[in-house]
Amino acid sequence: MISKTVAAALVAVLFSSTAVFAAPDRLRVVGSWNSLTLYKNFEEPFWTKTIPAEFGSKVNMTSLSQVKLKGPAVVRQMKMGVFDVVNTVADYIVSDCPDLAGLDLPGITTDLETARKTVEAYRPELEKYLARDFDVKLLSVTPYPAQVLFSRVPLKSLGDLKGKKIRASGWTTSEFVTAIGATGVTLSFSEVPQALQRGVVDAAITGSLSGYSAGWGEVSSYLYPLPVGGWDYVVGVMSLNTWDKFSAEEQTKLMHLVKKDLEDPGWAVAGQETLEGVQCLTGGDCPHGNALSLTLVPVTDADRSRVKEVLISNVLPALAEKVKPETMTSWNETIGKVVGIKAKQ
Repeated sequence: MISKTVAAALVAVLFSSTAVFAAPDRLRVVGSWNSLTLYKNFEEPFWTKTIPAEFGSKVNMTSLSQVKLKGPAVVRQMKMGVFDVVNTVADYIVSDCPDLAGLDLPGITTDLETARKTVEAYRPELEKYLARDFDVKLLSVTPYPAQVLFSRVPLKSLGDLKGKKIRASGWTTSEFVTAIGATGVTLSFSEVPQALQRGVVDAAITGSLSGYSAGWGEVSSYLYPLPVGGWDYVVGVMSLNTWDKFSAEEQTKLMHLVKKDLEDPGWAVAGQETLEGVQCLTGGDCPHGNALSLTLVPVTDADRSRVKEVLISNVLPALAEKVKPETMTSWNETIGKVVGIKAKQ
């Protein structure tokens, strides 16, 4: 006859063991664009090697390039149980969650150190918005290289973009483009090279190395290096249903691994890749292939002032019209404090 004390001890061991191995047996993961280094060097090895080794989960991984779901559609699929984890550009999903737009506004930061401070300040708000609108847990926020402008037409300053058609990945960038007298055009990342080649657009905004790797430089002639498109942050999110299958200890461990092996390294290389992308596009030393010969357009103080003016006078008021007053209050208390800007409500 087993005593009550021994029985209780056995139950405790049983439940303790169950908690240790609570992670899902299988994870279906969508990475970001598979032609870019964020996917190749960080997302893919993290989900296909680190996670199986640490949690014993079998991972089936694909990418935005392969699923071919535009905008927020790929994240919506998580509610239906199609995917467990998605890594996508925040700008792609703002139509379903306008509050996310405050994360990455045109010209809000021009250096990575300040950019990361704004992300960390805004992170609690991001977690709240994503859980509310998509039923997901925020895992990571990682930048692409600085979002610069590729042009197939002659360009000496921002003023030369007046009347031109410019691809912008999100509505805030489109708002910026409109404010400088151009027309924003919505195209997916993979559609841009052909659109530039055929003259559907005159210019397009993306990361310097991202654009080089995806062939944008081969159909462009000028490169404007001021990050007028921000950093195009990639957010990594997990379905809350999947997140809840991990034990509390596993959740803590997962977040630690994400930060150490995915998020921190992604931030560390973004600045380096911004410079390498510019070099590869403008005839400098290129560790990624053959250097191209785009003309590098000098950034003037007048253009820097113009970008800030448009941000304050056009982009932030447009954001305030799309979100509730409490969202702008949160923005002012977080990102606004970091960059020294207070948006009107």
